Amino acid sequence: MAHKPTERVLSILNLLSASPNLSLTDISTQLHIPKSTLSPILAEMVTQNYLYLSTDTNLYSIGVSSVYLADAYNQTNQIIPFLKNTMKKITNNVGEICQLGKLDGDQIFYILKEEPNTDTPIKIISHVGKKLPAYCTALGKALLSQLSEQEFNLLYPSSKKLLQIAPKTITEIAKLKDNLNSIKLSGIASEYEEVNEHLCCFAVPLNINDHDKVALSITTPIFRMTKEKEQQIKLNLLNAKEKIESYARTI
Repeated sequence: MAHKPTERVLSILNLLSASPNLSLTDISTQLHIPKSTLSPILAEMVTQNYLYLSTDTNLYSIGVSSVYLADAYNQTNQIIPFLKNTMKKITNNVGEICQLGKLDGDQIFYILKEEPNTDTPIKIISHVGKKLPAYCTALGKALLSQLSEQEFNLLYPSSKKLLQIAPKTITEIAKLKDNLNSIKLSGIASEYEEVNEHLCCFAVPLNINDHDKVALSITTPIFRMTKEKEQQIKLNLLNAKEKIESYARTI
């Protein structure tokens, strides 16, 4: 049975990690917690620096203590520095943003990113901590393709409606299944303008351990995509997958 006070604190942290700069009313509405109950919890989290409250806007965001916890995790988890270094090499090779995502229910949760140090005319804006529906992202589809039929059906029963995020979003369960079957054969997931118009993305699942289902992706604007670029991206992802999984087996 869940411990309600603890559950509320964790829900607040999860919400603000995905959607920073929320008001008391926003948090209360989204988490279904009465303001009278929520207010003292937020006040204590601000006092302990797990949350930050802007005196100008009265909006809450993640505080420095939460950041310290994340840094401590990064330092103790041996594979994180290796992942970051590998992602940095990818961005240098292909000149595009590289991201790492984790499957969280039927959502993809963005946990790491590396951006190329280039003066390209268009840069992709994204942030660690955001969540998107897994069915319309390359990261999400890479991980969904690894699920058993039973696991998939629990997340996506035939009665479930898939929201149309962009004009090219797959909104039918049958078509999503066909797409995932193709990914199983190729080992690489892709999406073209299913989340954002004018953007495409490629991703590979990473078999690091039995607990965390994570995937690695490269995103690029459509106008920069050529056959040569696509081959370069896929090759970098497959090479990175091999290196990361080999390293994971040694720790």
